[in-house]
Amino acid sequence: MGGNAEPGNDAGPRKLALRERHDAAGARFAPFAGWEMPLQYQGTVREHEAVRRRVGVFDVSHLGRAWLRGPRAGALLRSVTTFDVTTLDVGRAHYSLYCNDAGGIDDDVFVYHLPGERWLIVHNAANATQDFERLRSVADDAEEVTEDTVMLAVQGPDAIGLLSTVLTADLKTLAPRDCVELDWDGSPVLFARTGYTGEDGGECIIPAGRSGALWDALVGGGATPVGLGARDTLRLEAALPLHGNDIDATTHPYEAGLGFAVSLDDAAPFIGREALTGERSRPRTRRLGHLVARERGVPRAGHAVRVPGGETVAQLTSGGFSPTLARGIGMAYLPIEFSGPGTALEVDVRGRALPTEVVRRPFYRKAS
Repeated sequence: MGGNAEPGNDAGPRKLALRERHDAAGARFAPFAGWEMPLQYQGTVREHEAVRRRVGVFDVSHLGRAWLRGPRAGALLRSVTTFDVTTLDVGRAHYSLYCNDAGGIDDDVFVYHLPGERWLIVHNAANATQDFERLRSVADDAEEVTEDTVMLAVQGPDAIGLLSTVLTADLKTLAPRDCVELDWDGSPVLFARTGYTGEDGGECIIPAGRSGALWDALVGGGATPVGLGARDTLRLEAALPLHGNDIDATTHPYEAGLGFAVSLDDAAPFIGREALTGERSRPRTRRLGHLVARERGVPRAGHAVRVPGGETVAQLTSGGFSPTLARGIGMAYLPIEFSGPGTALEVDVRGRALPTEVVRRPFYRKAS
């Protein structure tokens, strides 16, 4: 989950609680989804490589965070989200979707089930206001805690080792998507073994007043500060969809390859169930495909995808240069007949036909 950009409100973009830390680290800022966010510190490629080779830390506090609590919280949450969260064991998290009545994806979210009948939901920044209203429509005691907390993502092959040292807990025993509450020097930290880079690692949510100390400990332990530029190239290499680009209110989960986030086997109603039931049984006409350039060139979102020397069949939803693969990559909703791995297509890059090939996702997979 990533969220698309939108301008700030009339008061200007919101500032992160750790703004002074980012300034000290040399951050260059840019407006993103109503926030002033670090775009890069030492350079996008350098930060990208730090995550792939060692460990990086991202401030993702722009993501919306809200709690639902009580014996009915799981069922209420189920009524507005596509995944049957009531099947989640305590201490587990799962990716899910907010859909509209037509089955389009209004947002993608992460849901965490904590002890004491508590559920944390993390929303994309650009959609946080309407997402929280969705929760409030079924649970008027939903609590929005974005301003009170900071969320840091620590990613890379050395991430779990660093986090275990800093948080003084053996986090290596946790499985992917496990979540646990820890006491860190008197402060509560919610840790989840989740991320948006295709690497191992985890995400920490901590009270804003203690977040500076955690940031300092992570950077002091060797984590490279990483901005939004590298976050996007990392997630693209991992073929993770970005809401507002690769998925939106006009796309449905099955054509986006997100059927794993939809539960239809229970009888519980939720927004979009009827439409998604129909889409599941209907033959696909298009599929989110993954393209790798076979020559030098950088495909970008919006570039036309064509049959070699022929008609336009799609437009890229995301695209860019992959530092790890050292070539251009991109995603597009391809007609089924052109979506199979090995299919030769071309992308119009400023009037030049860039040869590409359809590949299986992801573009990059971490070493096991």
